[in-house]
Amino acid sequence: MHRSMAGDWTRRQFVTGLAAAGVVAGGGVRAFGQSTLTGEAALRELMDGNERFIAGKITSFPEDLKILKEKTVLKQEPFAAVLACADSRVPVEILFDQSIGHVFVSRVAGNVVTPEIMASLEYGVVALGVKAIIVLGHTNCGAISAAVAAKEVPGQISVLYQHLIPAIKGAKGDVPLAVKMNAAYQAQVLRESSTVIAKAIKQDGLKVKSGSYDLGSGKVTLGD
Repeated sequence: MHRSMAGDWTRRQFVTGLAAAGVVAGGGVRAFGQSTLTGEAALRELMDGNERFIAGKITSFPEDLKILKEKTVLKQEPFAAVLACADSRVPVEILFDQSIGHVFVSRVAGNVVTPEIMASLEYGVVALGVKAIIVLGHTNCGAISAAVAAKEVPGQISVLYQHLIPAIKGAKGDVPLAVKMNAAYQAQVLRESSTVIAKAIKQDGLKVKSGSYDLGSGKVTLGD
């Protein structure tokens, strides 16, 4: 079901572009990322950071200032990627207490997997070597609420529905449940519809998980 929904997302063009940049060689993918963490360790680092955020013991701000002052960041070497909603109340780096260059973040309303989002995360895997991906939903999500209510919306906003409706059809109007179902669904789309990500999961121990961020408590809870 997920494969048909994803369709042909021009992976040939994507891989061709990576090959031109020297990322793909000998028919395989070669990540240039420098992280030595395993997938499990990368997830643990994110969740440890969330615990510091909840406790008000953030450590990343001083490091950010040091990086900006010294201007020593010539390349990015993130250990994890996060697909988050575009909601302005979801500050990904802050809620995981991670400094500049540690997390490769993609954002779109409803944290849905589109061709562009999948391509971005595939780039994070093959070119940057991220060890874990979290698809992060959040409480009081406007995109999910609108999809659950099937409201008419102006402009191009409704294009999100084609990605959201299949994910939340079993929620029966329960928005908090729909948030978790959508994140889990989008994570599964990544695992099953991206040949790049599926290969990294099998061969390199890449972890792909869903999660939910509580706007009130600040806590991130991992799901499937």
